[in-house]
Amino acid sequence: MAMRNYGIAVALLALGTVVLSTGAVPARAEGPAIESQARQILKRMTDYLGGLERFSMDTDNMLEDVLVSGQKIQYDFTAHVQIERPSKLRAARTGDLFQQELIFDGKTLTIFNPEDGYFAKAEAPGDIDGLLHFARDTLDIVPPVGDVIFTNAFELLTAGVTEGFVVGKSMVGGVRCDHLAFRTPLVDWQIWIADGDKPLPYKYVLTTMDDPAHPQYLVLVSNWNTHTSFAPGRFQFSPPEGAQEIEFLRMDCLLYTSDAADDQGLVEMS
Repeated sequence: MAMRNYGIAVALLALGTVVLSTGAVPARAEGPAIESQARQILKRMTDYLGGLERFSMDTDNMLEDVLVSGQKIQYDFTAHVQIERPSKLRAARTGDLFQQELIFDGKTLTIFNPEDGYFAKAEAPGDIDGLLHFARDTLDIVPPVGDVIFTNAFELLTAGVTEGFVVGKSMVGGVRCDHLAFRTPLVDWQIWIADGDKPLPYKYVLTTMDDPAHPQYLVLVSNWNTHTSFAPGRFQFSPPEGAQEIEFLRMDCLLYTSDAADDQGLVEMS
């Protein structure tokens, strides 16, 4: 599938997800610990999300790309995500860089680019956890809401965290939230979680720390529906007339473009 990865978006732009996990970084014993209140609020959120059988949400996303000159460029996009546990996911992303849909029916992952009519399919493990691992490790695709919907989301989110604390109360889109902040060796991240009986995330901010420009990725979440139902066939893909099937380019087959493309912070996969 034709994709473009800009700056910190190498793993993020498949469909505009937030990747908070730092699982590649081993947990460190030294340094400040996660405050108990911050740990409790985050665990409450991951347990609540993990217990939802089905839900949908919308996101507004802002991504910063840093040019070789040091200038920051912003890209904006939206995503609509639908989840039915244990094994179905559908999401659509629209924005500055491209339009794309992802559909997982429990057996097959499909990525469809409606603008050019191309789609690709791959057999994938039969639950959402398996899909997320397969998509990231094999296809370099991070589906929407990413590590937040793993069954072990709390462990993934806190892996490598050297400090975590409650900043305070905040309002996001009219919702009163607990504002939490965390640090890892590579990424600082913040999350705003509703403080009522539905502890859903309403905002994320990631700051890349191993880039001196510290680019950020911001997501605002809205229109949560935790009592939704989906029509039969919602998680099945039927290619429109004229659509053309192509093959996924897997991680071990990636070909990178010339230095000229790299100078633009661009990696093309086609």
